[in-house]
Amino acid sequence: MTSAPSRSTPASSATWLEDLDLLIRARYPLLYLVSWEEHRVEALLRERARAHGKALVSWSVRKGLKLVGTGRGPNLPEDTRNPLDALTAIEALSEPSLVVLKDFPPFLEDKVVVRALRELAHALKSTFTTVILLSPTLQLPAELEKEVSVVDVPLPGFQELLNLLKEIVAVVRRGNKASVELSREEAEQLIKAAQGLTLSEAENAFAKAIAHDGRLSAEDIRRVQDEKRQVIRKSGLLEYYPPAENLGSVGGLGHLKQWLDRRTAAFGERARQFGLPEPRGLLMLGVQGCGKSLTAKAIAAHWNLPLLRLDMGRIFSGLVGSSEENLRKAIHVAESIAPVVLWVDELEKGLSGVASSGTTDGGVTARVFGALLTWLQEKTAPVFVVATANRIEGLPPELLRKGRFDEIFFIDLPEEAERRDIFGIHLKKRGWEPSTYDLPALARLAANFSGAEVEQVVVAALYEAFGENAQLEQRHLTRAIQETFPLAVTLKDEVSRLRTWARGRTRPASATSASKESP
Repeated sequence: MTSAPSRSTPASSATWLEDLDLLIRARYPLLYLVSWEEHRVEALLRERARAHGKALVSWSVRKGLKLVGTGRGPNLPEDTRNPLDALTAIEALSEPSLVVLKDFPPFLEDKVVVRALRELAHALKSTFTTVILLSPTLQLPAELEKEVSVVDVPLPGFQELLNLLKEIVAVVRRGNKASVELSREEAEQLIKAAQGLTLSEAENAFAKAIAHDGRLSAEDIRRVQDEKRQVIRKSGLLEYYPPAENLGSVGGLGHLKQWLDRRTAAFGERARQFGLPEPRGLLMLGVQGCGKSLTAKAIAAHWNLPLLRLDMGRIFSGLVGSSEENLRKAIHVAESIAPVVLWVDELEKGLSGVASSGTTDGGVTARVFGALLTWLQEKTAPVFVVATANRIEGLPPELLRKGRFDEIFFIDLPEEAERRDIFGIHLKKRGWEPSTYDLPALARLAANFSGAEVEQVVVAALYEAFGENAQLEQRHLTRAIQETFPLAVTLKDEVSRLRTWARGRTRPASATSASKESP
């Protein structure tokens, strides 16, 4: 079984319904709708059938062909559970109909069924009947790729979820079963938190939020977001990170924080009315251990958005063609739950070998890279991509072109004031009062230390104090600094080369980057 090479991915419910309506009016004999939502799709098809004066008939292996609704329709044979019998009965229908075949792809393993479906497609071209295959996954044998038109059914959009929320609120208020404490902006955030869920999943999420404390409030936004974890876990290609960090956990990086602050409300409707597009993403280059990964986590928490991590290692697999399909699936999952922050960590490792891909892996890496570049350039879904990289020589130059990302930031080693802040953050994080220590002296002594190395100094000092059965003292921290050899010293040439390349090509993340000490 192979996937059809051409498919439509509509941007909204209105768009896909217009596409479907056009295909029905054009008398396309075979359509393939990709969706998990049988009930929602069936309800929408019932409206289409009524608009076109057609009957709606559904088929399943358990019930066979059945008329949907109570209106008039064609006479159907008694037992049509066998797919071949069903196709024969469809060809004999006397009235214009929309016929929905549910979970039909597994039967396409049978060459006789494939042949029968192809012959049915030719027979229906002179009629007003359209056969629609409805399945959550796209699986088509090569023989049918030119016979079938594929339409991806998007998950419920903002308006559909808004209507659902209004219905639930009306029921809750009518029954006096719970209170609703949502402002207009909070209701908008709650709906956006539910985007990416099916209509049934969203209904369950709203009901669960109400059942938790007998009310629907702004606190439930996080609970609805947590429902998305199930969607991510099932994909197997992305990792979901709950919002645990915030920008206060990141020392320094004043320019980057200011840039992020100005875009905090950029995913809201007010920004669209102002004429602003959604932020596309940023690329963070820099010395290892200087807070790139921590910043990625903090961005999602700061903007109150889910955080997904894309591991490029999971994208590449041994089966021919599966790597490209894995990337498409990962992108589809990310877009389905947008707005979202998509974190691509150590991008250069996943894309290493692009130049030699044709001779080393049959061009797989090059094709995956090309698909990623195209998506970064053309994406319309509000997926904010945060890519991080340590080695610029591992990045293809096409990736650095403007338009892929809103901005490219260089995260350098923290300077003295930033190191002082980082010491304070990690001491406080572990329950020790920063004001009881001489942080300026520690910051001066830890020249050219990265943020990660400062953290390890605090951890090492705590271990030493704990081993002595003593309170953490300045001497423990000082000794830990003196016993640490920072990466900027052991890899001095590499760090200097990275800094030289970044100067004039990237935007400094820190307000005082120009005054960094030389390792």
